[in-house]
Amino acid sequence: MSKKKGIITLVCVIAFLLAGTWTAVFGLDSAKTGSAANIKQGLDLAGGVSITYQVVGDEAPSSEDMADTIYKLQQRVDNYSTEAQVYQEGSDRINIEIPGVTDANAILEELGKPGSLTFLDKDGKEVLSGTDVADAQAAYQTNSMNNQEPVVSLTMTADGTKKFADATKAAYPNHDVIYIVYDNQVISAPSVQAEITDGKAVINGMSSFEEAENLASIIRIGGLKLELEELRSNVVGAQLGSAAVRTSLIAGAIGLAIVIVFMIAVYWIPGIASSIALCIYTVLVVLLLNGFDVTLTLSGIAGIILSIGMAVDANVIIFARIREEIATGKTVKSAIQIGFKKALSAIIDGNVTTLIAAVVLYFMGTGTVKGFAQTLALGIVVSLFTALVVTKLILNAFYAMGIRNEKFYGRAKETKVIDFLGKKKIFFILSAVVIIAGFVTMGVHKGNGGDALNYSLEFKGGTSTSVEFNEDMSIEELDEKVVPIIEEISKDANVQTQKVQGSNQVIFKSATLDVSQREELNSRLEEEFGVDPEKITAETISSTISSEMRTGAVSAVVVSTVLMLLYVWFRFKDVRFGASSVAALVHDVLVVLAFYAAARVSVGNTFIACMLTIVGYSINATIVIFDRIRENMTSYKTKEELAAIVNRSISQTLSRSIFTSLTTFIMVAVLYILGVSSIKEFALPLMVGIACGTYSSICLASAFWYLLRTRVGGKKVEKDKKAAK
Repeated sequence: MSKKKGIITLVCVIAFLLAGTWTAVFGLDSAKTGSAANIKQGLDLAGGVSITYQVVGDEAPSSEDMADTIYKLQQRVDNYSTEAQVYQEGSDRINIEIPGVTDANAILEELGKPGSLTFLDKDGKEVLSGTDVADAQAAYQTNSMNNQEPVVSLTMTADGTKKFADATKAAYPNHDVIYIVYDNQVISAPSVQAEITDGKAVINGMSSFEEAENLASIIRIGGLKLELEELRSNVVGAQLGSAAVRTSLIAGAIGLAIVIVFMIAVYWIPGIASSIALCIYTVLVVLLLNGFDVTLTLSGIAGIILSIGMAVDANVIIFARIREEIATGKTVKSAIQIGFKKALSAIIDGNVTTLIAAVVLYFMGTGTVKGFAQTLALGIVVSLFTALVVTKLILNAFYAMGIRNEKFYGRAKETKVIDFLGKKKIFFILSAVVIIAGFVTMGVHKGNGGDALNYSLEFKGGTSTSVEFNEDMSIEELDEKVVPIIEEISKDANVQTQKVQGSNQVIFKSATLDVSQREELNSRLEEEFGVDPEKITAETISSTISSEMRTGAVSAVVVSTVLMLLYVWFRFKDVRFGASSVAALVHDVLVVLAFYAAARVSVGNTFIACMLTIVGYSINATIVIFDRIRENMTSYKTKEELAAIVNRSISQTLSRSIFTSLTTFIMVAVLYILGVSSIKEFALPLMVGIACGTYSSICLASAFWYLLRTRVGGKKVEKDKKAAK
C-alpha cells in the first residue's frame, strides 16, 4: 500500500465512522431511521401492550388446559417479539405482554380473538379440532403454471395426522370440501385433492400473501383448548424507567471510553487502530439492531457486552502476536502480516464455538434466551469483521503513511514461564470447596423451608397488585416511595413496576402476598398516599418463565455444549481438548451458581442471560490457550516435557487472558456502578462469571487436558506427534 492509498484508506474509514455515528445518533430522516433511539426495546426498557384474556364458560379450566393455552399463545406472540411474555393471572385469566408497541387496538385486531376452531366434513360432522393442528404458516409454492402462489401450510399433531388421514381418505374420491369453521363462521373450504397421510397439508386459492397470513393466524390462534375473551388491554410503561436506559447508555459510553484509553496506553498505534475499529463495531451494531428489528432487553445488552469483550479479545490476540514477531527480528510490515495470520485460528475457533452456542440458543430457545442469542450472534459476526478486516486495514494504512518505527508497535518481552500445572492440586481443591459450599448453602436454604435459590416472580409467580393513585407518579418516584413498602411487606427485594399510560394506574408485581399481607399493603397505601381501597385489586400470577422455556433453555445449552465439544474435537484433532473446555465451562457455571446461592441474588430473566454469557465467555477464553498449546506441541517424550509446553503456552497467553478479561470486566463494572437495582443484580454475578472464566481458563482447563492427555491414552510419542499436526 502506497502512502497516498494509506491516507485515502484512513480518510474513508474515518468518514464512514462519522457518517455511521451521525446515523446512529440522529437517524437518516425525521423518523430517526437507523438511530439508537429507533431500536425496538423490551418491556423492561420501554414498555409495550398488556392484554388480559378470560376463559369463557362457567366451569373452571384445568391447569393442564391453561398451561397448554399459555404455551400456544406464547408461540403466537413470538411473531411480534421474542421478548413477549404470557402468564396466568388468577385461576381463569391469561395475561399477554408485548414489548415495543404502543397501539393496543392494532395488536388486538391483528392477534385476533382466541376462539374455537373445528374442521367439518361435507355433512357437518367434526373430523378435526383446532388442537389437532400443530402449526399453520403462510408460504409461497410453485403452481402448475410455474408461478409463485400464496398458500397456507398446515402441520398436524400426531393425533391430528391420523384424523386428517381418515378425513381426506373419505373426501378424496369426490374431491369433497373440508370446512374450516372459526367461532361458527366458515373461514375456508378447501377441496381435498389427495389422501394426506403425513400430517402436512397445503391450502391454496389465496388472492394475496396477506390473505394467507390472516388465515394462518386465525388457525393458529384457534388451535387452543380454551375459548378466551378480551377482559382488558392497556399500554404499559417501562418496568425499569427512563433512568435505567439513560444510565445504561452512560455506563456503556464510559466503559467504552475506558477500554479505548486502556488499549491505546498498552498497545500504542495498534491500540489506536483497534479503538477506531471498536467505534465502528459499536456503530454497526446499532445500525444492524435497527435493520434486523431486534427487540433489545437486558438480556440483549448482555449479548452485546460479551461480543464487545470478544471484539477486544481478537485485537489483543493479534497485537500480542505482532509484538512476538517483532521480538524475533521481523520488520513491522512482516510482523503485522504474520501476526494476523498466526492469530487467525485462535480468533476463528473462539468465535465459532460461541457462535454455535448462539445459533442453537436462537433456534431452540424462547423469549429471553432467543433475544440474547440474536444480539450475541450479531455481535460476533460484526466483531470478526472489525477485528480481521477493519483493524488490519487501519494498521496497514498507518504503516503506509510512514509510521514504521517498531517502538510504536511494541516488542514482546521474554516470557517468564509460571508453573501453573505444579499448582493444579491447589486449584482443584479451591474450586471444589467453592462448588461444594454452594450446594451446601442451597441445601441449608432448602432445609430451612425456603428455596435453594432466591427465585424471583419470573420463576415462581407471585402477586400482581393494581393501584389507582390520586396523582400521576413517575417510575422513579414509585421506586423511591412505594416499592420499599411492598418490599418490606413481601420480604422480597424483587418488585416490578409498570405504569398504565393515560391513567394513574400502576401495576406492581411482587412475591406472593397472603391475605394478611394484602390487607397490610392496602392499609399502608391508604394511609400514606390516600389511595381508595376500592381501587386496589390483587391477583395471583404464574411465572413468566414457563416450564417449556426453562426446558428449552437447558436443552439448548446441552445441545450447544455438545456441538462445541464436537467442533473443538474436529479442529484440534483431540477430543480431550473439547472435554476439557466443557469441564471448565461447567465449573464456571457451578461457581456462579454458588455465588447466586450465597449472595441470594435474585434468580429471574437476567439469571438465564448471565449463565448464557458465562458459557460463551468461558469457551472463548479457553480456546485461545488451547490454540497456543497446539502450536507449541511438536514433540515430547516425557510428562515433564509436556508439562513444560503447557506452562509455556499459558504464560505466553497470560497477558491476553488478563487484558481481555479486564476490558470486559470494566464494561460490566461501570454498568454495575451506574445502573439501577435490577441492572446491578445482573451485572454483579456477571462480574463474578468473568473473573471465574479467566481463572478456569488459566488454572483449570489446561490442567484438565494435561491429566487426560497423560492418563487417558496418547502415551506414545508417535501418537502425540500425529495429534500435534
